Amino acid sequence: MPAPTRATQVIVGEPEVVEDTIGATAGDALEASPAWLRLKAAATAIQALQVKDGSIPDAAAHARARALVGEIVAGIRALAPAFPHDAEYLAASVRDFERWMDEGFGIPDFLDSLTAFQPQQHRVDGIRHLVVFPMYTQNGSSDRHIEAVLVEVIWPEFIAQLEAGDYGNKLFVSLRFLDFTPGYDTNSAVLFPETVAMREIPAFTWGAIFQDREAARYRRVVRAAAEITKLELPADAARLLEDQELAEKTFVMWDIIHDRTHMRGDLPFDPFMIKQRMPYFLYSLEELRCDLTAFRECVSITARLRAKVEKGETLEGAEAEMLEHAVLVQYAVIFDRIFRFAITGTRVRNYDGLGGQLLFAWLHQRGVLHWTDTALAFDWKDVPAAVVALGDAIDELYWRSIDRPKTAHWLAAYDLVRSTLTPHPASQWAGGLSDEILAGPPKGYTDAVMDDEFPLSMFFEALDKKMKPVIESTAGITGRDG
Repeated sequence: MPAPTRATQVIVGEPEVVEDTIGATAGDALEASPAWLRLKAAATAIQALQVKDGSIPDAAAHARARALVGEIVAGIRALAPAFPHDAEYLAASVRDFERWMDEGFGIPDFLDSLTAFQPQQHRVDGIRHLVVFPMYTQNGSSDRHIEAVLVEVIWPEFIAQLEAGDYGNKLFVSLRFLDFTPGYDTNSAVLFPETVAMREIPAFTWGAIFQDREAARYRRVVRAAAEITKLELPADAARLLEDQELAEKTFVMWDIIHDRTHMRGDLPFDPFMIKQRMPYFLYSLEELRCDLTAFRECVSITARLRAKVEKGETLEGAEAEMLEHAVLVQYAVIFDRIFRFAITGTRVRNYDGLGGQLLFAWLHQRGVLHWTDTALAFDWKDVPAAVVALGDAIDELYWRSIDRPKTAHWLAAYDLVRSTLTPHPASQWAGGLSDEILAGPPKGYTDAVMDDEFPLSMFFEALDKKMKPVIESTAGITGRDG
């Protein structure tokens, strides 16, 4: 892992002055400073006083809450000199906390500090942020409580060149955990502005992903799965399991292309699907479409850069790194999807799980993935074409559905999935929806979908039993644990 003091040196010319200001000795990391530890402890303690919406309705708890908010505010002020690029945000955060306290700890409103926080404007490798909001954490806590996170940006030069070229994504921020409160001691690997408590919804200008967590859990899960399935990993894929920093950069490349894909292509509906309730397999196809687009683009990048090498051209440093990671993204998409996504979480409308099942079965049925003599193997030279073919099938579905009614699109999407995966024997969709449902509103279609419409295959049932302890162990993991 990079030295934790690197970012402070980038931001401030005399890091020892900043560290003295926050109450740490020279050379200490921010996450070890007394100011951060007090802030973290206070934010954690106040969570016990908050109810689900973030308010503190018990008047008897207000004295304690005021003391804790005082600790949080003091911590923000003490740490602020280490984050001059976030000065406006941190000042607004103090005002939001003081207003929340002065108004009696009702439902918190941190719109002002949220709109002042603009991490996408500071995409510099190693730069740090202190983030404190009343929020819920996706795949973590559903309660909107005070959470505090110290983070570091991951932004290598080859990613900067990708983003400045064909893969522009001004909203995308890639992060590494330094420390966090309990809401992030979970499976959550994202920091999204829409999770913050606020009085109105602004135009969101950024979204962040913790690639160190994604990389660390990938390495742990795939290492175990490869051993269980007796999979002989290609040399490049094996390197990912040994090198956390290499894996982090690989996930940044994957995610920046994935993220921008939600807004691009022939889309028959709102790409983020936030205003409509749909059968969960539609979400499966959307997330898988974005992953397979990242895979396809990395195949193209690999071919283009290898062609330059074959012509005798020397790749510059960033281009050489781009080629290296374009190859690694392809392995990451396949192994994360089939080994982790497919068996992580419950079997209640698990759309990421379904996407992993679909990719595995698609490759198996096209003869490029083999489960023979209790060992897993791939015909690697034929894998890219098979993966791209699945992406093409989803793209074709989307393109045709621009001219279809919504429910007809849903039925066509179901047919695409069931052409590869076997539905539950009791499925109404598989047996044919009744005329009453077909003639009725979309809600009837969605209600008829089973929680586990496409159950795990026997392969995944067996793998799930062996992998469950490993997957459960990745909750709260960071790059330092992987």
